[in-house]
Amino acid sequence: MTSFTDRTVFITGATSGFGAAAARRFAAAGARLVICGRRAGRLEALTAELGPAPIRALTLDVRDRAAVFEAIAALPSPFDAIDVLVNNAGLALGLEPAHQANLEDWDKMVDTNIKGLMYCTRAVLPGMVTRNHGHIINLGSIAGSHPYPGGNAYGGTKAFVKQFSLNLRADLYGSKVRVTNIEPGLCETEFSVVRFHGDAERAAQVYEGTTPLTADDIAECIFWSAALPAHVNINSIEVMPVAQTFAGARVYKEC
Repeated sequence: MTSFTDRTVFITGATSGFGAAAARRFAAAGARLVICGRRAGRLEALTAELGPAPIRALTLDVRDRAAVFEAIAALPSPFDAIDVLVNNAGLALGLEPAHQANLEDWDKMVDTNIKGLMYCTRAVLPGMVTRNHGHIINLGSIAGSHPYPGGNAYGGTKAFVKQFSLNLRADLYGSKVRVTNIEPGLCETEFSVVRFHGDAERAAQVYEGTTPLTADDIAECIFWSAALPAHVNINSIEVMPVAQTFAGARVYKEC
């Protein structure tokens, strides 16, 4: 397994969920961390928790292209030589059918899940290619492969992440830069609270009576894919809790 001592791991959306769990997992392995998110207070708390690990915390909204490029370009040595980029920042908003969906929610999902991921990747990738070493780990979703009612734009953004990851692998032919897409299923984090615009009671109903995945489960998938020997590329990991499986195609008899 790869040693993370003297390796730099950049994690977006590190203020909660998969991002915070991944930061803890890589810190435990001795990695140098660059953690970013929009909530400065949470970044400060996570930095204090993980100390004395070497950490740079960036209050950053990945939707802001100029800010992303400026922040990454300004990283001091040795934090500027990023070995692993975990593109975790993302969200789902709403569960209404497409004809009733809020267009502002759609815009925010596209701007974060697609554009933010592209900006971070484009800012970091040239350095990886120059050094002929690195790993892009994208956080997709089973929603990128398996549709469900109300998943419309969210599923579309995660389908983009899936295809973008595969195309990165094609573009990186001949280099030693790796690309992995992690595709979680039902996982209990702040995901549903955000989707339902802060309605914690409705969010709790999503997981009621189940044993969902945890953020630590996904962090372990992220870490494992990065820790494998440098000649091994995990293209994708689709992971669901045992409680979740594939639904049959629905048939509405009146149509």
